[in-house]
Formats: sequence, C-alpha cells, structure tokens
Amino acid sequence: MGDRSVNFTPGRGRARKAVLAFLAAAALVVGATATAPAAPLPGKQKGPTSVAYVEVNNNSMLNVGKYTLAKGGGNVFDVAVIFAANINYDAGKQSAYLYFNENVQRVLDDAATQIRPLQAKGIKVMLSVLGNHEGAGFANFPSKDAASAFAEQLSDAVSKYGLDGIDFDDEYAEYGKNGTGQPNDSSFVHLVSALRDDMPDKLISLYDIGPSAEKLSYGGVDVSSKFNYAWNPWYGQWQVPNISLPKSSLSPAAVEIGNTPPNTAADFAKQTVADGYGVYLTYNLDGSDRHDYISGFTRELYGSDAVYTP
Repeated sequence: MGDRSVNFTPGRGRARKAVLAFLAAAALVVGATATAPAAPLPGKQKGPTSVAYVEVNNNSMLNVGKYTLAKGGGNVFDVAVIFAANINYDAGKQSAYLYFNENVQRVLDDAATQIRPLQAKGIKVMLSVLGNHEGAGFANFPSKDAASAFAEQLSDAVSKYGLDGIDFDDEYAEYGKNGTGQPNDSSFVHLVSALRDDMPDKLISLYDIGPSAEKLSYGGVDVSSKFNYAWNPWYGQWQVPNISLPKSSLSPAAVEIGNTPPNTAADFAKQTVADGYGVYLTYNLDGSDRHDYISGFTRELYGSDAVYTP
C-alpha cells in the first residue's frame, strides 16, 4: 500500500414529517398495530460532500463516525473510504486479481462492527483499490474480457461485504513488471464501463492520478459521466481534477488531516464553497481527537464547529 504521509505527494424535511404523521394517523384509524417509522437521521442542511480516507493498516474506520456538526448534529463526513485493497497479478494465470491484506480483510470480515455502524449513521463506505508493485493496473488489461472479469471481482466484493462503491487509485502498479503490458487506451474504459453495468446504483470515484486518469475515452465511449466523484490527489494543493464532471462531483481540495496546515485546510474549504465545488477530500483520519483541526474547515463548509464523541 502507498505511503501518503508527505505533503504535496499523492497517496492519496417538513414534507416527509407530514407524510409520516398522516400515515401514522391513518394506521390508528384502521386499527393497525405496526410500529411507527424511525425518525430520519440528522443531516446537513447544505454544503459539500466530505470524504475521509482511512489507512486501515493503522486506524479504525469507526473514527469517521465520531465527528458531528455542533449545529444540527449531522455527520461531518459523508463518505468513508477503506484504504486500500490492491490489484495484484497472478503470473501463472497471467491475470489480475483483487487482493486484501490482513487489515483490509479484517475490516471487511468485521463489517457488522466496522462498516454497518457508519452506514447506520448515513455514511457511505467505499473500498479504494490501489496498485501493488506487481505490474497489474487498471490501465493495462489486454482485452475487454479481462477488464470485465476484474470488474466482476470488484462488484462481487461490494455485494458480499455490503459496501457502497469502489474508488480507483492508479498508483504503484509498476506497469511492465512480471511481463505485464504497458498502459493502453482501452483498458480503463472497458473496466469502468463494466463496473458501472455491474453496479448501476453504487458509487464509483476517481483518485485523479496515473495513466488511467488520462485514458477516459476510447472507441467513442467517454466514461467520465460514469463516475460519481473525482478528486485531486495532491495533498496540500488545490487542483481541479481533469475530468468532465460537474463541479458538484469534484474536489479540487486535498487535505491530509493533521499534516496540511490548518489555515490551508480552512482556506481550501472556503474556496470550495466560493467556487461552487461539491466535494471536500480529506486523508488519513486517525484515532486522535481532531475536532479543533476539523472545525477549521467545517466552519467554512457548513457554518458549524465539529464535535468529537469518542
């Protein structure tokens, strides 16, 4: 898995209540005994989507759910990303396969205690997939069938572990190693197209780096619109992702919590709102109480301090 510990380097209403009240009253009239629906989860009234990558080799996914907004009680973070699974290479079969190290596997196997509590709070949980120095990457599948086979592995993992989507991070593949091919124009387009077909209602995001991020169109097919989000991979810098998505899906801000200077993180949040971007990316949320640091950007994003609950 990649080391992202250095700055400037990549890694990476009312209407509803009225309806419920009417239904509850109607149930009483006809003598129904079913329990009333649960109250809706607290949420943000407005503001960008906040994303938190978690290095699960060292930290718990549950840290993402420990931060709420002082005003309204909504979650600070809307999306939690498990960092990271890998794309590995089987030299015998000459094919790529999805690999989980022991820490990622533990999180997935313990989904009931590591993932479901976040989802119960309304936080989406995605799985990031990263190269692993074996020559296999998203950009060098030799055929459409090979790309589709890996897409099926990804969608099967999302289904098996009850995840909300996949994040692509094309780093550390070392294309050409173990006799693998160099990046080609069709590979990533086939992969993303197949994955979107396999999971039409799930999230797909792009960590905007590597050969894959430069090969989004092939044979008249542009896969840009198949992504829900794309974000800047350079922590401590402001850079608009080079992909044809609306501003609401982009994060030019990239912040490493505790390492990017607090004033920079706050300035990026202010610029995110001022320029109309819809996503704010953070990386390396750990188990420390970071509410002072996080409040610096939540005040700009949501007009509220952050609250930490251990």
